[in-house]
Amino acid sequence: MSRPAAERRELLKSVYEEARECERCPLHQTRTQVVFGSGNADAGLMFIGEAPGANEDQMGLPFVGQAGKLLEKLLGEIGLERGDAFICNVLRCRPPDNRDPHPNEIEACQDYLFRTVELIEPTVVCTLGNFSTKLLRGDTTGISRVHGREEVRPIGPRNVRLYPLYHPAAALYTPSMLETLRSDFHRIPELLALGAPEQPEQLDELPVLDDDALIEVDEGPSSVTAAPRELEPAPQLGLF
Repeated sequence: MSRPAAERRELLKSVYEEARECERCPLHQTRTQVVFGSGNADAGLMFIGEAPGANEDQMGLPFVGQAGKLLEKLLGEIGLERGDAFICNVLRCRPPDNRDPHPNEIEACQDYLFRTVELIEPTVVCTLGNFSTKLLRGDTTGISRVHGREEVRPIGPRNVRLYPLYHPAAALYTPSMLETLRSDFHRIPELLALGAPEQPEQLDELPVLDDDALIEVDEGPSSVTAAPRELEPAPQLGLF
């Protein structure tokens, strides 16, 4: 069942507060501030990048440099604005010198990402680049082989339309990649128009198990569901 808007907003804030104090990996020692995410907290469209850069680390918001400007330009070309989406990264803290995320950092931070996706309940999730694509697909296939190919994938308790794209930062200096990114981007309205994919059946009651039954429990990210729109602003999160 959907949660009331106020409750969902408070849950998202609590994830942010937890991330803001996070010391799960060594990146907390070098960050200026946590870059949680920004945008429409009830968006049908979500972008997930790699990690904050220097500008993001200073401002506390994702995609505020040249890659962010390109992302906004491409959104404008399909009749959308930044405020129509929620934008975040796999990592919430900047790796030193903008190096690639390490596996232990991704493992430490992915819980924040999955909980955020569960609360926002997007219809389309665009992964930008290799790291977010591999994480959300649960597969090592590189972005060059899967970009522009949408698929229905489970993230937490829900299915979403996962749509891998080249990272705008990589496309800034490669004209051919930019044109590919632009072409893939122009399919986003079509995917949004399809609506949410068919969802898994939810059990109303837990099954009754025999006494000698053995169960393995995978303690993944907590499951939460989203509420209707009309979220109040939360400036410290960059939400609207």
